[in-house]
Amino acid sequence: MEEGRIVEAYEVQYSDLILLSSSSSSSSSSGGVSLSLSAEELSRLDSISMSIMEALGPSGSGLIAVAGVPNASILRRNLLPLARRLALLNRQDRNRILKEHGLGSDVPLKNLDRIVSSFAMQLKYKQDQKTTQNDNGSAEQDYQDVHGLSKIEDEEFKNLGNNFKDLGFRMMELGLHVARICDKAIGGEELVKSLLESCSAKGRLIHYHSKLDSLIIKETGKRKGSSKQKGNLKRDEEDSKTNGQTAAEFTKSCCDPSNLWQQWHYDYGIFTVLTAPLFIMPCYAQSSKMEDHLCKYCEQDFPSPTGHTYLQIFDPNKNEVIMVRASPDSLIVQVGESADILSKGKLRSALHSVCRPAKVENLSRETFVVFLQPAWSKTFSVSDYYPMDKLSEEIQRIVPPLASRLKDGMTFAEFSRETTKQYYGGSGLQSNR
Repeated sequence: MEEGRIVEAYEVQYSDLILLSSSSSSSSSSGGVSLSLSAEELSRLDSISMSIMEALGPSGSGLIAVAGVPNASILRRNLLPLARRLALLNRQDRNRILKEHGLGSDVPLKNLDRIVSSFAMQLKYKQDQKTTQNDNGSAEQDYQDVHGLSKIEDEEFKNLGNNFKDLGFRMMELGLHVARICDKAIGGEELVKSLLESCSAKGRLIHYHSKLDSLIIKETGKRKGSSKQKGNLKRDEEDSKTNGQTAAEFTKSCCDPSNLWQQWHYDYGIFTVLTAPLFIMPCYAQSSKMEDHLCKYCEQDFPSPTGHTYLQIFDPNKNEVIMVRASPDSLIVQVGESADILSKGKLRSALHSVCRPAKVENLSRETFVVFLQPAWSKTFSVSDYYPMDKLSEEIQRIVPPLASRLKDGMTFAEFSRETTKQYYGGSGLQSNR
């Protein structure tokens, strides 16, 4: 599949989102905004509401970006670099730190050939009200000194759990605001009720490995490699230093269709809320006490080589791939299959994947994702819903159609099991990918 054109995600300000999701009674299509607002302001909000629904609907990309979420930028900046550092820790230290902060993993970290590391936690809606009330003052002070490259590991990770929860709760709240806006445009309260009935969401801190990260993880896992293995690592390190370092090479860097960090798939929840990614390039130490001659935590933020997020969306209306661009401090809200089903197709789930730069092998990608889903017992009625699986022949070979996974009367638990089976089961379309 060829690399697609770059498209800017439709961006809405958080302050406008709050106005649009207000519970004040109004007949305005802008979603319950108080009539005390001027006619001009109501008209502006109506336009934003329609643009949100267009972006999330059948003719749109299936996602929006939200800017200006209080404290999200500093929380993102403090949390995301920890994904790489956790991934590169030895197993014993990583397990201890994860346990101390109430985190686990939903990927097999013992697999040294993995290209993604993920650290997860269940987040409860009940805690949200207490955690996100303070959007000013001391909240920002708490996160000024979260990490320092010279600190010991325990000090470096001391606010891991708190940052994870705080940003996660803000993203859950953001998803609820978007759900209210969609419910008001569609009619009813199906999305909001479904989210609240679930009582929780799943947060994931994700590190997409660079080539060098994968080498470090393998060496760390082996503990004591042979001199030949160390030589190979040092040679690969030297090659990596000259690979894709010039501005021209970065500009020309593009996604290799056969080189994906994450394969094509639909999220099967209601909304997926994610940070814009952070890209990290490790620096190199000429002399180091570490046996692999690389200072694992010596790193620097790096701009996206191509100016986009490396999140790519398939547009079934135009049968093309879209590369998503979003501002670094924004949060992205993406439609999942459950929202598609519950809205009877008025919202469109986004078929997506994550690609990696073809010529910048040592660039890693960090992100934080919160999956908002219905309760496991939620029952789907699809008698008047017709899945629109307009997929290219190439994608149909790796993505099981919704119609094959969804039956009338299925619970969300049954739907998620069937989806997982058809993607990754023994005879799943992606079981060997």
